[in-house]
Amino acid sequence: MSNSKSSFHPALAVSNIKNHVPITLEMENVQYSTWAELFKIHARSHWIIDHIIPPAAGTEKRPQQEEDKELWSTFDATVLQWLYATISHDLLHTILEPDTTMMEAWNHLRDLFQDNKHSRAVTLEYDFTYVDMADFSNVSAYCQHLKSLADQLKNVGSPVANNHLVFQLVSGLTEPYQGVATLIRQRDPLPQFYQARLMLTLEEAGRAKKASQSSSAALVARSFEGPPDVPENSSSNRPTNGGKRNHNCNNNGGRSRGKDRATRRRQRDCSRGGTGEA
Repeated sequence: MSNSKSSFHPALAVSNIKNHVPITLEMENVQYSTWAELFKIHARSHWIIDHIIPPAAGTEKRPQQEEDKELWSTFDATVLQWLYATISHDLLHTILEPDTTMMEAWNHLRDLFQDNKHSRAVTLEYDFTYVDMADFSNVSAYCQHLKSLADQLKNVGSPVANNHLVFQLVSGLTEPYQGVATLIRQRDPLPQFYQARLMLTLEEAGRAKKASQSSSAALVARSFEGPPDVPENSSSNRPTNGGKRNHNCNNNGGRSRGKDRATRRRQRDCSRGGTGEA
């Protein structure tokens, strides 16, 4: 690698550091170890890890620092921009100082998280112990939260063994998943966390499919049913004129007993469904 100012350096080609370090470090989410490891991998792949970790004694000196301090300062500012872009605003305001170097900012962050790791471990252990699936929308969200807490405990020096993680996963399951919980408990040795998670997600998918099929069958059954039967004495079969027809027919028929033509015509009209009126 050339040391001249005009030489290309891969660190200067990074346009968006979040594509390489997708985690935003925050005080509330203890992901420092994961964030730091991703950041160091990225820095090492771009030949600037010595801006974060001093080279061991007896190793090759930093050519940019020894031969071109201005270029070294440019690279240091570039890496410092990466760091600032991958931490929360609260952390940024906490560590931001005028004329600081990348290594100073890096060490400040490290001390900030390591000094509080014991109190964080206590809080995380409490949250981990009382995780309940009923508080989540589905199996995946529940498992992801549990795994995230386990990762955070590992980051603060309190790693969670696989058996402990699986037992905690099973203990927080809701009633519909107790059958799978029993199968997991009976495994010897206990399955890995990702295997137990797969068993639960398959159970969830099966239950969702069964519910969908039951709903479809109910809709098909209703589509073959005819309209509801109408009772014979319902209002739709009753005369719409309030019984006027019969009333008039009965009255006219009862009062007219003569043999004159008008009376016979009214009687004939009544027998045909008429009103009985002349």
